Amino acid sequence: MPENKKILIISVLLALACLLAFWRVNHNDFVSYDDTAYVTENSHVQSGLTLKGIEWAFTTGHATNWHPLTWLSHMLDVQLFGLNPGWHHLMNLLFHLASTVLLFLVLHRATKALWQSAFVAALFALHPLHVESVAWVAERKDVLSTFFWMLTMWAYLSYTARPGVVRYLSLLVCFALGLMAKPMLVTLPFVLLLLDYWPLGRLESRPPETPKPSSGATQKRKGKGRTRHTDAPARRAASRWALLRPLLVEKAPLLVLVVLSCIITYLVQQKGGAVGSIENFPLGERIGNGLISYVTYMGKMFWPSDLAVFYPYASLAPWQVVGALSCLVAMTVISAWAAKRFPYVTLGWLWYAGTLIPVIGFVQVGMQARADRYTYIPLIGLFVMVAWGVPELLRRWRLHEKVLIGFSTLIISCLFIITWNQVGYWRNSLTLYDHALSVTDNNHVIHYNRGNTYMTLGDLGRAIKDYDRAIEINPKLPEPYCNRGNAHKALGDLGRAIKDYDRAIEINPRFAVAYNGRGNTYAILRDYRRAIQDFTRAVEIDPQFVLAYSNRGTAYAILGEYGRAIGDFDKVISIKPRFVEMYNYRGYAYESLGNHRQAIEDYDRALEIDSRSALVYNNRGSAYRALGNYQEAIADFDKAIDIDPRFVLAYRNRASSYESLGNKDQARADLRRAAMLGDKDAQRVLQAAGGSR
Repeated sequence: MPENKKILIISVLLALACLLAFWRVNHNDFVSYDDTAYVTENSHVQSGLTLKGIEWAFTTGHATNWHPLTWLSHMLDVQLFGLNPGWHHLMNLLFHLASTVLLFLVLHRATKALWQSAFVAALFALHPLHVESVAWVAERKDVLSTFFWMLTMWAYLSYTARPGVVRYLSLLVCFALGLMAKPMLVTLPFVLLLLDYWPLGRLESRPPETPKPSSGATQKRKGKGRTRHTDAPARRAASRWALLRPLLVEKAPLLVLVVLSCIITYLVQQKGGAVGSIENFPLGERIGNGLISYVTYMGKMFWPSDLAVFYPYASLAPWQVVGALSCLVAMTVISAWAAKRFPYVTLGWLWYAGTLIPVIGFVQVGMQARADRYTYIPLIGLFVMVAWGVPELLRRWRLHEKVLIGFSTLIISCLFIITWNQVGYWRNSLTLYDHALSVTDNNHVIHYNRGNTYMTLGDLGRAIKDYDRAIEINPKLPEPYCNRGNAHKALGDLGRAIKDYDRAIEINPRFAVAYNGRGNTYAILRDYRRAIQDFTRAVEIDPQFVLAYSNRGTAYAILGEYGRAIGDFDKVISIKPRFVEMYNYRGYAYESLGNHRQAIEDYDRALEIDSRSALVYNNRGSAYRALGNYQEAIADFDKAIDIDPRFVLAYRNRASSYESLGNKDQARADLRRAAMLGDKDAQRVLQAAGGSR
């Protein structure tokens, strides 16, 4: 069979295997862990692709990352599919599929080894450690950046085959786009240098031939024999440097982009609080955890069990750290020994060890000890070692080809089944968190997130139990206290709610959400001045905190300070122009000041955004009635009642408008309807008039 046909068939089979193994993502929901920040509660993303959204994507450090291309991809998904989670998941899967096929094509082009390249791509496509990157919508940055990683390698192979400015520019563009999807690509220039070593062989050269000396020079040569022997290592080193230097210079523009990306990423993550402090994660502990993570990832590559969305930090025994360090040193020594005879071992090990450095935890980002998604690119190095190393070990066996076929089929089949099952754990938030808690211990982050899910479902009792457990495991985090306060507030236990908010603020005096929650609790207790103090503190900490402005404006309105209320509602609208409720609130405030025409303008704007708001139609009708425009008022009350036939206030207001027009029969009919719906005021009016229900 022609080679091109084999390549096509293998590419199609890889794509089909990938689709089948991950197809269940199509039925998965968004999860509450990070999908909210990236999609479901992100107003910029939910607006789709807009000029303002594009500007935001390139200037924001939201989610403690700078990855504008990732934001744009999420915006495009919303533009095309809305908030249908199935399509968002399928787009992740398509990027994974494309990266799989590209990886196969890159390896085959570089090595000419068809079946080894196919096996590496199959492992990449189907390994359960990669489920997290594909099945988690928030990890679009992973699959998107890896797609550009593969494109960059393809562009590099094209450049090395036929160097030229256009090909190098295409390489730079692909690399820059990848960095704008996720800064994980900072190690890619190092990987390209590894490819120069093997399989491209750009670090090799034939030693120059030594000219034969003339007979007259024999004595001179003998006399300087010792000097020649002494100079040989220096000449070899100079020769190697002569080969390496142009390859390093060649990658200098890529390294400039790497430096810029590292600076931006560190500043954004430090500002966002993602970079762990020395107090939380001492350097020695981080190094020990990183060493153990290297070995743990290798173990899970061969035995992918007990996979979880979050792995908490655990105490480290000295023997574990020493054992991990010994293993890494041994692997490094083996890779150095194999450099000449088995170069794929050296490439594979250095690929794995090098690409993990940004996420191994020496600079701690987040609270996790390790994460499956961090292996998405690094495991390719180990896959290469297996794909080329196992055939080399078995090649002396007479039946080695049949053994390899059976061995490969068994591995791929097992990985397919495990991946299929692992995708199912991502069905929704509860299944994901329940599974994580079943395979990890003392996981306060997952208890906290499951508590949030129970809160969303209205199961406040279970939510409080999870918050209790999260606080028991780690009492130094403010978020569980704050959310437990929200649960107590929803249950009407306001005293406990305030105690929890107090504790959250004590731990983190700049926790704006806790101030807002405590302010709401004071508002329920009708202590509006203390509530306003908390709302004010919240917006001082976070000047973009929409809900705090809204709550403070509402408190001012209740106190009759409508001018201040309007100022807060103005601020909300400037931050979130499509916030319907704010136009309604501001309209009510204008009405209270007697500015009915300005109120009507706000109600008009609210109805442009949401034409099915019965409350806004009722309020606009009231404003028209105050201006004496009774027909317009009745038309608005009609619409409010059409939308909500049990809207008592709209019946009463329409009755008042009919009364003003002299239509007493229709006014009485509306009052009767309001009374039948249980409105006490309407019942009293009818009784006073001698009417009946």
